[in-house]
Amino acid sequence: MIKLLRPAAVVAVLSLCVCVNAASLPRQVSDKEFWTIVATFSESGGTFVSDNIISNEIEFQRVIPDVQRTVGRGVYLGVGPEQNFTYISAFKPSIAFIFDIRRGNLLLHLIYKALIELSGDRIEFLSRLFARKPSAGITHNSTARDLFEAFSRAPLSGNLAQDNLRAILNRLEQTHGFLLSEDDKRGISEVYRALYSGGPQIRGDFGGGSWIPSYAVLMAQTDLNGHDHSFLESERNFRILKTYESRNLIVPLVADFAGDKAILAVARYLKNYHASVTTFYASNVEEYLFKSGTAPKFYENVSALPIAEDAMFIRSFYTHTDAGLHTLIDPISKCLNAVTRSEVPSYADLISRSAEPSPAGTR
Repeated sequence: MIKLLRPAAVVAVLSLCVCVNAASLPRQVSDKEFWTIVATFSESGGTFVSDNIISNEIEFQRVIPDVQRTVGRGVYLGVGPEQNFTYISAFKPSIAFIFDIRRGNLLLHLIYKALIELSGDRIEFLSRLFARKPSAGITHNSTARDLFEAFSRAPLSGNLAQDNLRAILNRLEQTHGFLLSEDDKRGISEVYRALYSGGPQIRGDFGGGSWIPSYAVLMAQTDLNGHDHSFLESERNFRILKTYESRNLIVPLVADFAGDKAILAVARYLKNYHASVTTFYASNVEEYLFKSGTAPKFYENVSALPIAEDAMFIRSFYTHTDAGLHTLIDPISKCLNAVTRSEVPSYADLISRSAEPSPAGTR
């Protein structure tokens, strides 16, 4: 049975956090502060059942209109790889923190940071990401589907891959002054090799299965209204993301959702700026927390965060019936109150209280 705070205590916590004052957060974080946050907020980390170099959540865009319509602009918290970029470009938070128990995910985000900053547009970015020269016929107006089809036909260049790796490390170490260890640099090399070797059709290592989508398929998904929000669908979306990366406003951390450090450190940081969390993308991490018996600690950590009144969880749920991950939403304050009232004793109860996305116009 999960028991955290008395309902009145939860209300007291939330009542301190209903004011979203994102303007008080810095519009740009210095390189020194960025790396200090990464180094001091992060935990020792651990392993997961798969590498998760790319997502496998085929429906992740479907909740975007609901969140845009109901949630104000504030702080974004997320987990995992590139799907966060689409959410960030769509929700336009004041700052984003990406949690993951694997240090490899932090290194993956540093690779993306360097490549996005180095690239003037989507074509250049994909050329660097996959170490391929684009074929003719794609322009700034091409869709994400068109771009991935073109790059899928382009041959891998080993020389370009090595040039790009040097550029990544130079950008991180020389331009930004980040203090990468030798293990970090080896990890960056290995993660980048996996990306360019897999190319546009790379699929995540999730134990096999025809349901696992490729990178190209993920970037061509839409919401229930048929609109593609992916960060690679348009130059506008890519420029939004590039601005966040250039300003050091996407901060990856090594973090255990049920840990004693990272989420609480972010909570203190946000409270210092009177800023509130409006979106927490948790993927399906809660499933593993319930299995390990550490879900109560996670919700205790969440209750320490400054949470906006309209803040929303985004979570994914695997169903064996149609073999895929479905994306759901759940108001954070209501979820915490339900946990406190012992109404969420199991992961199944958590999923049953979460809502499916609905076709609706964006805000």
